[in-house]
Amino acid sequence: MALMRFDPFRELDRLAERTIPPLTRTMPMEALRRGDEFAVHLDLPGVSRDDVDITVENNVITIRARRMPQRTEGDEVIADERTYGEFSRQLFLGDNLDPSGLAADLADGVLTLRIPVSEASKPRRVALASSSQ
Repeated sequence: MALMRFDPFRELDRLAERTIPPLTRTMPMEALRRGDEFAVHLDLPGVSRDDVDITVENNVITIRARRMPQRTEGDEVIADERTYGEFSRQLFLGDNLDPSGLAADLADGVLTLRIPVSEASKPRRVALASSSQ
C-alpha cells in the first residue's frame, strides 16, 4: 500500500493545466563563440529529430520542438513532473553572422547550432600602399 500526502496546490495545478490552453515554452540555451563560428546549445531532452523544426528568415533562426508523453492505454500516472508540449525559441542574428552556413545536430538531448561568422566580419590584413614620390 502506498501512502501519498494530499497536496491541494498540486490539484489546483492539474486543474489549471486541463483548463488553460498549453503555452509554448522556451528551451534553455547556451551560446558561445568558437573561433570563426558561434555555437548555440539548446536542451531538448526526450525530443526526437522528427519533432524539431528549424527555419531561417531575415537573419532570424526559429527553433520549434514538441515532446508529448509516451503512454499506452491503461497506464496509471502516479507522478509526472516532466514538461510536455510545444517549445520555441528565436535567435536574432547580427550582420556579422552568415545564416546560410547554419548547421544543426541533435545528440543526447542537446540541439547544437553552428553559425559561421561572415567573411566580411573576419579580421584581415590590409597592405599599405606604396607611395612613390
